[in-house]
Amino acid sequence: MRGFLVVSYEMIQRVLFSLPRYRTLNAIKALFLKAFGARIGRRAVFYPGVWISPPYNLEVGDDVDFALDVIVITSGTVKIGSRVLIGYRTQINSSNHAIPPPPGRIFGSAADKRPVVIEDDVWIGGNCMIMAGVRIGEGAVVAGGAVVTKDVEPYSIVGGCPARLIRYRR
Repeated sequence: MRGFLVVSYEMIQRVLFSLPRYRTLNAIKALFLKAFGARIGRRAVFYPGVWISPPYNLEVGDDVDFALDVIVITSGTVKIGSRVLIGYRTQINSSNHAIPPPPGRIFGSAADKRPVVIEDDVWIGGNCMIMAGVRIGEGAVVAGGAVVTKDVEPYSIVGGCPARLIRYRR
């Protein structure tokens, strides 16, 4: 029965989040997530293709913009502050598969779940990967294509794979 409910949730989310980002539809998308335990602030924008799972571990502030095809995996919890821009095809992963020591099998191994925190006024460029356990400080900018594996200091600009400090905002 649990499997049926999970697949049903995924199907409804896929259909609902394929719709355009009109204000009314964004409000309906936010209500859908709230119905499953997410805390969503005012004026969140969800472009088509956004995928959030599971919703009950998500907290979002006001005026957050989820661009086209953003994926948010919240098994380890994800907290996003206010006035945050999340670029196209970015992935925020608060959990990942744990790598077992030999001779342990990869398939069916445990999960590594750690919270992701994105503070206020952050801009995350397109095609970024934000990995489990990362905190992105207030006012930071993550350049497009970056893979963020470590904390990002407030008002810094990072980029690359893995992301490194480029400079501080002036």
